[in-house]
Amino acid sequence: MPELEALLREERVFYPPEELVNRSNIKQFMDKHGIKSYEELLDRSKDLNWFWTEMAKEVGIEWFSEPKEIVSWEPPYVKWFVGAKYNIVHDALDKQAKLRRNKVAYIWEGEEGLERKITYGELYWEVNRLANALKELGIRKGDRVAIYLPMLPELPIAMLACAKIGAMHADVFSGFSPMALRDRINDSEAKLLITADGFYRRGGIIHLKEDADKALEDASSIEKVIVLERIGLKVPMREDRDHWWHEIVSKQPRECETEVMDANDPLFILYTSGTTGKPKGIIHAHAGYAVGVAATLKYVFDLKENDVWWCTADIGWITGHSYIVYGPLILGATSVMYCGAPDYPKPDRWWKIVEKYGVTVFYTAPTAIRMFMKLGDEWVEKHDLSSLRLLGSVGEPINPEAWLWFYKHVGKERCPIMDTWWQTETGHFIVTPLPITPLKPGSAVKPFPGIEADVFDDDGNSLARKNAGGYLVIKKPWPGMLRGIWRNPERYAKTYWEKFEGIYLTGDAARIDEDGYFWIQGRLDDVLNVAGHRIGNSEIESALVSHPAISEAAVVGKPHEVKGEAIVAFVVLKKGYKASEDLKSELREHVGKEIGKIARPDEIYFVPDLPKTRSGKIMRRLVKAKLTGGKIGDTSTLMNPESLILIEQVIERS
Repeated sequence: MPELEALLREERVFYPPEELVNRSNIKQFMDKHGIKSYEELLDRSKDLNWFWTEMAKEVGIEWFSEPKEIVSWEPPYVKWFVGAKYNIVHDALDKQAKLRRNKVAYIWEGEEGLERKITYGELYWEVNRLANALKELGIRKGDRVAIYLPMLPELPIAMLACAKIGAMHADVFSGFSPMALRDRINDSEAKLLITADGFYRRGGIIHLKEDADKALEDASSIEKVIVLERIGLKVPMREDRDHWWHEIVSKQPRECETEVMDANDPLFILYTSGTTGKPKGIIHAHAGYAVGVAATLKYVFDLKENDVWWCTADIGWITGHSYIVYGPLILGATSVMYCGAPDYPKPDRWWKIVEKYGVTVFYTAPTAIRMFMKLGDEWVEKHDLSSLRLLGSVGEPINPEAWLWFYKHVGKERCPIMDTWWQTETGHFIVTPLPITPLKPGSAVKPFPGIEADVFDDDGNSLARKNAGGYLVIKKPWPGMLRGIWRNPERYAKTYWEKFEGIYLTGDAARIDEDGYFWIQGRLDDVLNVAGHRIGNSEIESALVSHPAISEAAVVGKPHEVKGEAIVAFVVLKKGYKASEDLKSELREHVGKEIGKIARPDEIYFVPDLPKTRSGKIMRRLVKAKLTGGKIGDTSTLMNPESLILIEQVIERS
């Protein structure tokens, strides 16, 4: 792959408030070790044994028996904290129930307005009772348990109960279809399924047990099903297989011994979102993952004892696993959980929640930010968001315009934005700002200390500080890294390790500017080849969204006999703007002015929506398939299938 053009130029720099810097967890860590600067911190942390040993201490990891070696690296396989005996539930729950029994672990709100607060002591009892129920139903160490639940406190309870007895949980997002659930159950060979009768979404009812039953028609590995009564639906219960949660749990004792695991025993399987093809069952292990998620959360989002943390992701994705369940619990934090649509019944639902519970640290996706931009500033401005002190972004590159809107309207120009880059496979943040770092809108800044990322050309040469796009790679092992693909070692080796020996290939394109800041340019398979120029689609999308009329954009290429590929843009208009040929011309000129004439779209389509995964990522391959007549492929993770019909209609009318 030739080097990618670096078209986007962002000169603005934002500095964190001095008080925030001085009180930050990372500044305290640096002072403790005599580290004078951010650059010195990055340099010192290259000693992986020293740094990750310190991180384990800093987040309070308690071993059943101490590790004999910090990291054993035999590419492409790694072991962290070798020889240690451990279980993540000890740090996430057992220890917290003693230290913070009466502290609230989760503040939960349902779409219909129902509220619950669960303390660490209550969480401990509920996890133990469910763990005992799982054992009664025959679940043992190493078994897989599929979890198909909406955003309820019972979801982390189910995950922790599995991990407590040494079983592996395989969470499946509650918005997935029966076929998607079936495929994941069959791949993981899960013995038990945990689901619910149903849940509310936009005022309607989702019949979850009904979908689960359809999946189980062709999922022979499932022996038992536990059903949570969420809204009181009358659902069919198969005798000898199906059990009501409240009935089987109520008779269980409140104590359950935590299984002693090897530090490198698998914790869970999580299937990737499938934006580029068939989902893969990614495996993560107990100890390395625990240290990685807790350390990154503590030092990137600076969590303190009195913070109220809200990560808006769904727990069915890695963001929810790492930063709603395991990371916050290991740190003894209070987290907000919301089960419902972000703009229901009105577009200010999220901001009401921030105000109501005094959220101090808020972490969400660029897709959500752009949606609120589209809905209008007034919905944010009517609420008191003064409790906030830090913001964050996750899921895909955040374009500068959305970054600035988030900074101005939500953070009131005083809350730094932690724009994190990572993946299901990485387990935790890889490239990320810290509360002490200057910020450039749209840049994920630099790798977290202890992690060595780079950008390579096709021959494996570093493009660092050359401002030229290439392959984003990770050069050394990191604690939360994937341990393989479930029962598919060949795919694991080929997908991530074949291109550069001993180097992890992320699948993303990126560039590193003159200051060493990383800029993610999109997926490698989305790169455009225009008249000999290699252009990342994300830069053109950023330029389009910087126009006041545009809230979202997807840019794809289609074959062109002269240029190789023509640039085609699909854009969503903000409220109050109308599609027109004049606006198309204006947008082309705007892109030319922002990043260069070579990047001006040949065609522009105005569409009401773009296809997205359930985690909010735009599925460009589906847009391209509709444009070029290609194969649609896997759509199990598609959130809004109607968007494809609308795109097809727009193309046909043009």
